[in-house]
Amino acid sequence: MTNLMEAVLAGDEDAVVRALRAGASAEAKSEGLGSALYRAALGDRPGIVRLLLASGADPNRPSGEDTVDLPLCGAASGGHTEVIRALLAAGAQPDLREELDFTAMTWAAQKGYGKTAEVLLAHGADPDLPGPGGVPPLVTAAGRGSAETVRVLLRHGASARQEALAEARRWLALDVEQEVRRQLAESYGSAYEAVARRVREDDGLTVVVDLIGENAPWASAEQQTGHGAIATLLEAELGIQAPFEELAERALRYGDATLDDWAEPVFALQRRGDEETFQAAAAWAADGGDPLRQAFAADVLAQLGFAADKPFVRRSLPILRDLARTAVHPELIQSAVLALGHHGDPAALPEILQHAAHPDRDVRHRVTLALHGLVPADDTEALAALITLTQDPDEEVRDWATLDLSAVDADTPQIREALASLLDDEDPDTAAEAARGLAMRQDPRAVGTLVRILADEDPEGYAHSTALEAIDYVEDEAAKHRLTRTTPRCR
Repeated sequence: MTNLMEAVLAGDEDAVVRALRAGASAEAKSEGLGSALYRAALGDRPGIVRLLLASGADPNRPSGEDTVDLPLCGAASGGHTEVIRALLAAGAQPDLREELDFTAMTWAAQKGYGKTAEVLLAHGADPDLPGPGGVPPLVTAAGRGSAETVRVLLRHGASARQEALAEARRWLALDVEQEVRRQLAESYGSAYEAVARRVREDDGLTVVVDLIGENAPWASAEQQTGHGAIATLLEAELGIQAPFEELAERALRYGDATLDDWAEPVFALQRRGDEETFQAAAAWAADGGDPLRQAFAADVLAQLGFAADKPFVRRSLPILRDLARTAVHPELIQSAVLALGHHGDPAALPEILQHAAHPDRDVRHRVTLALHGLVPADDTEALAALITLTQDPDEEVRDWATLDLSAVDADTPQIREALASLLDDEDPDTAAEAARGLAMRQDPRAVGTLVRILADEDPEGYAHSTALEAIDYVEDEAAKHRLTRTTPRCR
């Protein structure tokens, strides 16, 4: 067992096989460490977990003689989804409890592991089974601030929605960083220096606070911050309409338009989609003293454009064009430009193209998103701007600009040469888009690049799928035959 446990802790699959062949029991336990299966699950060793299970380890057996730590809970506490799949496939019961009433779902909700929760629920875990203190998983996930986990639980019918909403609103009234600091001080005292950092994950922010210093304990605490998004999601489930101003404040809480806390209030107002919403967004757009509030208004007006039975498209366009024309703050420019792209009116091309050479790559990226399908074949100014964007130093900008240029309903020497110059681009997605654009125009220069991508790129990746689509445009029979016979090389 010593050799087996050493192999498990080292993550050495070959050594595990040797130990098992030499007679080590897959069920054996080591004093102070528990079972080999528990340690493999806790350490995210899916290959070793499968070896132990295949050799007879019981996925439901507690880890130690005096403890009830369960392999599934150990894996869930670290968000080790592949391990969880292996354990469940071998018969692990998803709702077994370990010490202090923890279940695998409790761990997933408490740590904000949405993908882990999804796997557990898909294998029959009870979305309402309470954890420690009788708290349902949805309330735990709401307190954690994980919008992803809350969405997963709602999709699977979790019912503690009122309680979860109250918990999300409670956290909205707190300063998350200060609360995490308070919790650490409560556990370890206030004599140690605490340093906070913010980590971007799952379309949200996680606040992490570490105790530092020579004599400080090895301790940290963390908390996700998606409580605004969660409150908005739960209100929608419960049929509650939060005031416009409250939704705006949630979105602006962290001042980042790419977060869930921003996106969910926008979608809530889109679903509301009435005259009162339009008037509120128009008023926010006119608030020249707060560019982030104006950016939020632009995002709302962009989404209102999808309400086909409302007059918002016609009335929003002048507001958005004015915002794009006069904006200076990069995030406001991004929102205004993208909103104009959503509305899809070529009349707004001057305001979009105004920012094509902006020094901020995020602004240029939004310009390429807005231009997709919007550039007329005879607009030489827009085509010239698009060709320039295909040479952008940022690969995401370059990729989208190449996609836009390929989709233009025109075939000119300038377009072909711009696309041909990208066939050897270091970004395979950009090269694939350029090759497809040339294939659409029956330019033979596409073939070599398509062959290379089909042979060398990941068959599951975007570049490979784009190259496959491009084959349909090739009319030359010899070239088409060569492409259809090209298969990914073994690696």
